[in-house]
This record gives sequence, C-alpha cells and structure tokens, in this order.
Amino acid sequence: MVFAVFALLATAPAWAASGDLDFYQTVDREEVGTEDTFRLTVVVVDAPSNAQVKVPESDDFAILSSSRSSQRSISLSGGGPAVIQDVTRQVLTMQARRAGRLKIPPSQITVNGKTYRTQPVELTVREGRVGGPPASAQSGRGRQPDPFSSMQSQMQQMEEAFGDMMEPDRPTIPRGDSDLFLRASLDRDAVYVGEQVTLSLYIYSRVDLSSVDAVTMPKLEGFWTEEVESPTQLSGEQRVVDGIPYRAYLLRRRAIFPVKSGTLAITPAEADITTGFLFAGHRVHRVSNALKVKVKPLPPGGPENLPNAHVGSWRLSMDVSQTQVELGQPVTVKVTLEGVGNVKNVTPPVLKGPAALKIYDPTTSDKVSQQRHRVQGRRVMEYLVMPQRTGSFTLPALEFTYFDPRARKYEVARTDPVTLTVEAGAGGASSLAAGTQQGSTDAANEQKNVLTAGGLRPVRYQAKFAAPGVPVWQRGFFVPALLAPLGLLMGVALMGGVRGRLALRTEAGRGRQQAKAARKRLADAEKLQSGANVGAFYGEVEKALHGFLEARLGMPVVGLTREALAERLTASGADAERRAKVLFVLEACDFGRYGGGGDPAERQKVMDAAAAAMEGWA
Repeated sequence: MVFAVFALLATAPAWAASGDLDFYQTVDREEVGTEDTFRLTVVVVDAPSNAQVKVPESDDFAILSSSRSSQRSISLSGGGPAVIQDVTRQVLTMQARRAGRLKIPPSQITVNGKTYRTQPVELTVREGRVGGPPASAQSGRGRQPDPFSSMQSQMQQMEEAFGDMMEPDRPTIPRGDSDLFLRASLDRDAVYVGEQVTLSLYIYSRVDLSSVDAVTMPKLEGFWTEEVESPTQLSGEQRVVDGIPYRAYLLRRRAIFPVKSGTLAITPAEADITTGFLFAGHRVHRVSNALKVKVKPLPPGGPENLPNAHVGSWRLSMDVSQTQVELGQPVTVKVTLEGVGNVKNVTPPVLKGPAALKIYDPTTSDKVSQQRHRVQGRRVMEYLVMPQRTGSFTLPALEFTYFDPRARKYEVARTDPVTLTVEAGAGGASSLAAGTQQGSTDAANEQKNVLTAGGLRPVRYQAKFAAPGVPVWQRGFFVPALLAPLGLLMGVALMGGVRGRLALRTEAGRGRQQAKAARKRLADAEKLQSGANVGAFYGEVEKALHGFLEARLGMPVVGLTREALAERLTASGADAERRAKVLFVLEACDFGRYGGGGDPAERQKVMDAAAAAMEGWA
C-alpha cells in the first residue's frame, strides 16, 4: 500500500501535464447594486508552472481586493488510473461603478507564447443595494459541480468578514533577507484626491523576535496622515508567502489622504530589529519596499475649488435646542457633519440667519473613530443664537457638497429650514432696543436700562477723584527690592559651590566603600571555591568584580558589552594588562556558570586574576 502511494505521487506531474488546460471565470451573483460587492473567481486547472494569468480590467468595475489559493485533488475510481488535478483560484472582490447591463471582460492566460481567454460575464447592476442571497455562479459555458465549492464558500465568507484587512499586493521574499524582511503595503493604489488609502507596515519573520528598537516611517509628502493602529507589543499571525510559512507582525497602520493629484511616491520604511533571546540576541537593520499611489483629480462638474477634505460619504444635520423662546433667551443650534473621510479637515457649512437673530461664533468639537481601518466620525459646530426682537424667523437650510468616490459623482447633503418663534418676555418688551428705551425712562423705581423683567442689568460705572500717589521709585521698598535678585543670585551660587564640594567628598567616600565591599565579596567567594556549587562561586566572583569596577569607574557596568567595558577602562587610565585580566575574569565566569568550570586549578586561576585586577588601582 505504501509502495502504491509513493508510485502515485511520483507519477503525479506526468498525469497533470497530460491533462487539457481548463480555464474559466465565474461570479457569485447575477444581479448586484452599485453599493454591493461581488466576487469574480478565475479558475485554472492543470496550468503549467510558467503560465501567466491576467485578470480582467474595466472602467465599469473596481477591484477592492484579491486573494489566491491552490489545491490538488486525487481521484481513485473503479481500479482505473488515478486522476490528479491542480486547481488554482484567484478571487477578486469587485464593485460596479454604474448601473446598467454591464459586461466583465474575459480573463487571459499565456502558456508557451499562446494566449487563452475565458468567456465574458454579464451582470445586471442597479442603483443602491440589492438584497437577497447570491445567485448561483455563472460562466461562459456550463460546468460540472465544483469539488471545492464548500471550501471556496468558506474562503469567500472569510474574505467578506476581513476584506478590508487583506492586502491587495502579495509580498515577495527579498534575496539575502529571506528569514526576516520588512514590507509596506497599501489597501489600494489608485484613488481620488482626498480619498483614504491605508498604509500598513509588517515584519515577516521565520526566526524568533526579541524587540523592535526603532521604526522610521516613510516620508509622506503630499498626504495628510491619521494614525489608525500602532501596537505596543509584537503579536504575530501566520501567513504563507510563496509557499513558505512566516509570522507577520504589524508595526504601524496609518490612514493617508492625498492632497494633490499625480503619482505620489512613498519612501521605504526602516526598522532596527533584535532577534533571539539573552546571549543569542542579534540586532539587524531592515528596509522596506517603496510604494506609489496614482491619485486622480476630482472629475469635472463639481463646485469650483472644492476642498480635498470634502471627499467621502457625509450626512448633515441641524438640531435646535428649542423653537419657541422668550425675547432675551438664547437658543443653541448644533450643525453636525458625520461620515467617512478626513474628519479633522472637513468644513461644515456656516450657519446664517436674518438680522433679527444674532449668531455668535461657533465652538467646534470632533469625534474620530476607525472601523475596519476606515477613518470616520463627526464634526459638530455649536452656535449660540440670541433673538433681538419678537416674531417668527427662519434659519435657512444648509447644504454641503462633497464627492463620493464609491459612486464616482458629486452629492449634496441638506438640512431642513428651522423656524424660531420669539415671544415677548414677562416685561412685555417687543425688542431688546425697545426694552432699553422703556427702562431708561423709569429711573425712579431703579429699573434703568432693564431689558426685560427677568433680564440682566448693565454694569453701572461710578467715578471719584483721588490725589496723585507717590512714585514707586521714591518709596522705601524700591532699593531693597531692586538689589534683592542680585543678592539671591550670589547666595544660590555660594550654596551651589558648597554642595558641589560636599558631593565630591561624598562620592569619593561612597566609591571607597564600594571598593571595600567588593574586596570583601571576593573573600567570601574564596570560601565557595572548594564547594560543590560551581555556579555560586563564579557568580560571587563576577558580582565582586562588577562592584569594584562600578566603584572605580563611577558608573554601572552590568549590561555593557565587552567592547564598551574595555573602552571605559581605557578612558579611566587602566593599563592593557589590567584590562586583559578584567575581561579574562568576566569571560571565565560566564563559561564557568553556563559551561562547566569544575576544575579547582581553573577556579584558583580566576581568583588570582580577579585579585590582581583589583590591586594597585590608582
């Protein structure tokens, strides 16, 4: 049985090559809306390794994402020869850009210089959304049931759930850095001015990662950027690149909005990455790939000088705190613009009204969030409106013109006009000016300048004469106050000098104490020299030498590399012989703790070298 399986696999390439090339494309539904997405699946059966597939391109459809999968099926039937098929599928998530009876062009495959084409696919596209489950897949010719239809359905469901998270471009493995490389990707590479593009930066690794020490993001000239995701911990996910499994770690994800048209370049990102753990750590520098974005200008037919932030999908609303008020009472009007797009730069329309309504400058507040890596939120402009006289007044409707890149046309968001009814207050005044005039004639009962019976009174100013005061420079405190800063500065300088001398003395004393403690620790390590715990002996010797070096160098030495420690010793005036003894002892302690070191003569040699390194230090 084992022989039969091996024989079957050995002859598989011959059987696959002998089969006829099967090439077709299907869609998951026949009727869609302009706001719906659908899937076009391009299938190749038994394609040679050098075959090149070209998916269809059309101005009537936008390709939102693409994924590719391969399967091999082995069919054993009735004792006859085994039938092996290699099936490759490329699934395109697409969206129609206009309504009508549209046709998806054929896909193409080139094999040994010869080009094959599938049949085109026709769709009925309607405005908005079309409900209902997907229709059965259609193609240019009838086909037998697909043996991988259930797996394809699961793949399509996963893509529906995580479609925006899939990268449209597949990373390629660079030469020389196949175990660890840095890759930047875009969720789309052709957009309109002001339309969001999501930039993601990943580490692809087949080795253990310890940390990412520094990340330099690309220069984004010509873009407005908004941070979407910046993980604080490395969390990898399994991905397969060219058949090789990798762990992919997300470093940064940003939403970028192009502010000008043309082909905009995104420079490579850089990162310093530490691999491995403990003493096996290794630091490497990696540079990602450069990217380009094709930015199309906004089509004609829109308002002149439309801001590029007015691109996306927006809704406009106007809320009034009350529509029936008394004269002198304020009204709060909130103009809210919410949707998907560059929220922090969008400008809602300005509230205007009749002269009888005094409108004060608004206060602006923003609330920004992300959903499936798309920046969205709302911008609220809150106005304070103060009626100036009684009557009915209308706040006109507001309009906001924007460009919807999904519908590829200009849209206008509108609000309804709002009517305010202003009634006289308890004082009976019909306007603020009338109330002022009436109040000015009623000085006897202290109602002067009263706007309404329950309104606010203006501040009354009272003036009185006073004799001129003595100039400040002629007062007794002027000279002492003038000299006080100079005296304070001299006192601070004197105290600083005294503290500095005391600190030097204290530091010198502390250094002597540390050196004395280090020698005592070395004596304690000598007691462990003949014991059975070899690791404890070498640990005490290393701690004693570290303590002595910290006392003499005046700085921590734990964690320094051997090269950095040698440089510190040279700078402190230690001769070459002393440096060699220090490095010898540290290397021997590392080896003794982790690699053996049980020889008594070797331990005595380490003790003598440590004592010699500590003796005679100036």
